[in-house]
Amino acid sequence: MTSRTRFALVFLSIIGLVVATGAFAQDEPVYNAELAALNDQLALMGVSFELATAEYVTTAEGPDFGNTVLAKDVGNKQLAHHFVPFDPRRAWSGPGSAITWINDTIDGNTASGLSSADTAGAIRSAMQTWEDVQCSNLPLNDLGDIAADLGFVQFLLGYGGSPFIFADVTHAGWLPPAFFDTVAPGGSTFILGVTFTFTFTGGDSNGDGRSDTAFREIYYNNAAFWRIGRNFDVETVALHEAGHSLSQEHFGKVSFKNDGSLQLSPEAVMNATYSAVRQELRGSDIGGHCSNWGSWPN
Repeated sequence: MTSRTRFALVFLSIIGLVVATGAFAQDEPVYNAELAALNDQLALMGVSFELATAEYVTTAEGPDFGNTVLAKDVGNKQLAHHFVPFDPRRAWSGPGSAITWINDTIDGNTASGLSSADTAGAIRSAMQTWEDVQCSNLPLNDLGDIAADLGFVQFLLGYGGSPFIFADVTHAGWLPPAFFDTVAPGGSTFILGVTFTFTFTGGDSNGDGRSDTAFREIYYNNAAFWRIGRNFDVETVALHEAGHSLSQEHFGKVSFKNDGSLQLSPEAVMNATYSAVRQELRGSDIGGHCSNWGSWPN
């Protein structure tokens, strides 16, 4: 029996004590001082944006389900963030109303044997799924697969990357386990993917009640055994993280049944934990997307 299996069995036995009293709590925002310190670094760099949140999806064996990390002191309130149409501060998005995205192929290979072509195809399919939602007139402009080491967060944390921003949404690739331990204690053992949101300093310029999103970056954990069409399926996790990059939060209640299996109420791509290959959006996913983008760019 592996140490990972022993941990999972112990964890499930503890959860069994919780099941009788209701769902296991998840997605309670936590303050991460290590990530918050990056904002001091950004202030010294003189940039006009700061790190606001990191939202991650987990395996079922972790000590918590997917969570939202607050990287700046906002008290007890979790702020929402959204892009502003035609925002001149987002020079990387171009003059139109589209949201641009790009994929880093330098970090596109996985330790489990997938090539950057494999992962790029899965990511492109996930992005197309969101663009195809009928209620929204949101163009997602694909800037392509770039053979360059992209990623502002990884640059700040010393894992390569780049100090330059190239798109509204960057799939920055598969990073080593230690990167995910920065996001959450022991995160390398249970985080599959994480989306970082940067917001412009100065708050809400268009009065929509949300902080203005500058850009978002998505990272995948190279410690996981990644597959195409099987657990852990790249497209399933990319679809979830792309949802975060398009301003969706986690959705649904996650709990364990008495037999130790997961119960998701309702099942959705935006559930806080990975449960199965899921490459199609559910009603709640579409509803969340429409509420964010249905009237875009008005």
